[in-house]
Amino acid sequence: MTGGLLVAGTTSDAGKSVLTAGICRWLHRRGVKVAPFKAQNMSNNSAVVLGPDGRGGEIGRAQAMQAAACGLTPDLRFNPVLLKPGSDLSSQVVLLGEAVDTITAGTFRTLRPRLAETAYAALAELRSEYDVVICEGAGSPAEINLRDGDYVNMGLARQVGLPTIVVGDIDRGGVFAAMFGTLALLDPADQALIAGFVVNKFRGDMGLLAPGLAMLRHLTGRPTYGVLPWAVDLWLDAEDSLAYGRVLGRPAAPRGTEWLDVAVLRLPRISNATDVEALATEPGVRVRLTVEPAELAAADVVVLPGSKSTVADLAWLRETGLADAVTAHAAAGRPVLGICGGYQMLARAIHDPVESRQGSVPGLGLLPTEVTFDRSKTVRPAEGTVDGDVPVHGYEIHHGYVSTADPQLTPLLRYTDGTDEGAMHGVVHGTHWHGTFESDEFRRWFLTRAARLAGRTGFQVAPDTSFAAARERSLDLLGDLVEEHLDTDALWRLIEDGPPTDLPFIPPGAPPG
Repeated sequence: MTGGLLVAGTTSDAGKSVLTAGICRWLHRRGVKVAPFKAQNMSNNSAVVLGPDGRGGEIGRAQAMQAAACGLTPDLRFNPVLLKPGSDLSSQVVLLGEAVDTITAGTFRTLRPRLAETAYAALAELRSEYDVVICEGAGSPAEINLRDGDYVNMGLARQVGLPTIVVGDIDRGGVFAAMFGTLALLDPADQALIAGFVVNKFRGDMGLLAPGLAMLRHLTGRPTYGVLPWAVDLWLDAEDSLAYGRVLGRPAAPRGTEWLDVAVLRLPRISNATDVEALATEPGVRVRLTVEPAELAAADVVVLPGSKSTVADLAWLRETGLADAVTAHAAAGRPVLGICGGYQMLARAIHDPVESRQGSVPGLGLLPTEVTFDRSKTVRPAEGTVDGDVPVHGYEIHHGYVSTADPQLTPLLRYTDGTDEGAMHGVVHGTHWHGTFESDEFRRWFLTRAARLAGRTGFQVAPDTSFAAARERSLDLLGDLVEEHLDTDALWRLIEDGPPTDLPFIPPGAPPG
């Protein structure tokens, strides 16, 4: 089998990432050498990947998840362009894993030809090395104000002649209008590549949906390749924190007599929110995201997650009253954990001439440290121990570093070379490492400590939870959903043969681009 496919969507969070991963898993299980690709991702959820030179680089976390679905080690080429929003008007540009610039909407046009060239070259290399490349679009292909110069959606499909399927989230309502409208807003050459549709997150009577699918085919001349049911267990590796509900996953009953309640602050520029997902796989651990100060009063553990804009999000904590709530939580003797940007916020002071350019600002003062931002960015895998011999691994993505610390401060972690990292100060904990909770032994160590500090003597950590196994089950579920609910024979032909040659044009269509 040789070929490719573009998975586009009617909106952001329509299901492109999970459908791409599911198709990848289906093909991988059939013995196809398949790879994922997303020309440009905009997300603060990233994964660290080692490049050919051995240095760490960043790609979107969804592409790392899709690589796992393919049975592959993540490759920087799977997501050659990553935009990390630092504010409503600017984003950091990560090109083949390396941060190269910060842009606004105005300066993006100047840089876009270089980004497109890099993306096309990366896809060409992958297509020469793999039998099939399953590409994921971004947002919607019908954003006609952005069509000129597009290299992520139909611009990419046109570049290499990729057949395209459009997925829509029926749980949001209006899926038929969204699918028809997406097609009808494209110019004739783009429409010629749209082969059909997939409905996502359906729950209900298929008998009621079927007439609508038949009418959609009559109106567009294109089939619906299948209807994916709502699957409550698909929540790991979320592309965006907005995909989360208030409570992560479906917490299993506790092994002991008490639950452990973990409140995670949903920061405006939250990054790598997936750090806390591993906690939510544990029986008896309830993990919820919140923006309400009152909810921290009932929590056993408070987590300040990563942030792409540490100083700005710290100011937001103060404006909303969450800063006072975090301080009160620690003063009451209950555990607080800061991860990366959240760790930096716990310091006495933050000196930032780089990211926010606000100079020196006071931190929350819960750790006897000071943080200084540097123009060089630390991006690397991390491995070490906690408490002497408990193994832990993770990764680092940050500009800020601890420049001053009380010499009596207890480190939280230790690198394999013996260097200390992070801090413990009473009930307050902090680390720059992301992904530590995916290490099963470290996760159990932290939860046991947190429960003791919170006074939850009836909480008992499960000795057998495997986060890696939970992720594999999620990927296998995606593959199962594709095999059971999509017309895989038709998808196979589409990937091998390309778009059908007799697809009708649906007016009005955009002017030819």
